[in-house]
Amino acid sequence: MLGYALRRLLIAVPLLIGITFVSFLVIHLAPGEPAEIQTGDLSIQSDRQMRERLREEYGLDKPLPVQYWNWVRRLGRLDFGKSFSPDARPVLQKIGERLPVTLLLNAVEMLIIVALAVPIGVTSATRQHSTFDKITTVFVFVGFATPDFWLALLLIMLFGVQLDWLPISGLRHINWEYFPFWRQQWDFLSHLILPIVVATFGGLAGFSRYMRQSMLEVVRQDYVQTARAKGLPEGVVIGKHALRNALLPIVTILGLSLPGLVGGSVIVESIFAIPGMGQLMVQAVFERDYPVIMGNLVVVSTLTLLANLVADVTYSLVDPRIRVAGRRSRR
Repeated sequence: MLGYALRRLLIAVPLLIGITFVSFLVIHLAPGEPAEIQTGDLSIQSDRQMRERLREEYGLDKPLPVQYWNWVRRLGRLDFGKSFSPDARPVLQKIGERLPVTLLLNAVEMLIIVALAVPIGVTSATRQHSTFDKITTVFVFVGFATPDFWLALLLIMLFGVQLDWLPISGLRHINWEYFPFWRQQWDFLSHLILPIVVATFGGLAGFSRYMRQSMLEVVRQDYVQTARAKGLPEGVVIGKHALRNALLPIVTILGLSLPGLVGGSVIVESIFAIPGMGQLMVQAVFERDYPVIMGNLVVVSTLTLLANLVADVTYSLVDPRIRVAGRRSRR
């Protein structure tokens, strides 16, 4: 298992380089440059001179292959460069400030989804065509059909504007530091309720449907019927024999969802003004802040490759047959 993981990591290095090259090329082919955005569209001589100085300062006057090589050399030293925004702060510093917020928001979201989707999917599959199954089916269709931005606006209007129960933007009240300890904690949690509800709604619908379909396929297998024929309790048959194999597709989806913990929900963070990675990425795209864009892409791409490896390794923990197959292949 360790040798397999090391081989996958070695293969991931050239793959990551290929991803960064294509991304670097695409973002530079987009219309508009940082120098043009910062100096405006005026054509007077002073603006043209300022634009050329900015292009030279940012290194944009060099050929594209040279720019990419210079960026890769800095990346080898874990230096993502400085932002093209007026503050000129290091990219790693900007990402470091936004990363904990996005990780917290999306980790809580994923925990809630998994904690609810697995029992909902199992119950719906084991009680197929029951009232509970029909209700969850309707919920799934509604969850898939409801856009996040529309749901967010509805919740903001209801709970934030009309009822005035929950805050609708940011993570803290403007006078948060003057609150007592218990009120500070509630203020922080209350700011997370609406974003987490919006981010969880669609994901819960999808995960519960995947779990239901996977469980339906497993409970029809011969070994499950044999376990029932032996007189084992239904809870043991479902919980011990069927559930582990039914979790394999969920493990795959969870592995592929890992980059989302850093990429964040762009829509949710933008609507609720949450200072996370998603909001940072949107701002960087509008400002053509190439170092920040590439820094975000490297983080998300690295997590995507690691997520595939984690999913493969987790298979052997969930399904013992995969470990047996591995031993036989080595023999």
